[in-house]
Amino acid sequence: MIKKLEVLGMVCPFPLIEAQEAIQELNSGDELVVDFDCTQGTESIPRWAAEAGHTVTNFEQVDEAAWTITIQKK
Repeated sequence: MIKKLEVLGMVCPFPLIEAQEAIQELNSGDELVVDFDCTQGTESIPRWAAEAGHTVTNFEQVDEAAWTITIQKK
């Protein structure tokens, strides 16, 4: 299953908090796609995913100040 989380326009740390809450609803192996535009999130979201044992399967810049990251739940 893939869950999409749209947090564009949210200031840090809210995209990270939303991602942490959203991934709890997923089963192991499911993916969470987070679209965000908070610059700090480019460091904090992948770091949290790694520390929590999840796998980042995609991370790309989609606009001048917007990114998408896909996290597979451990």
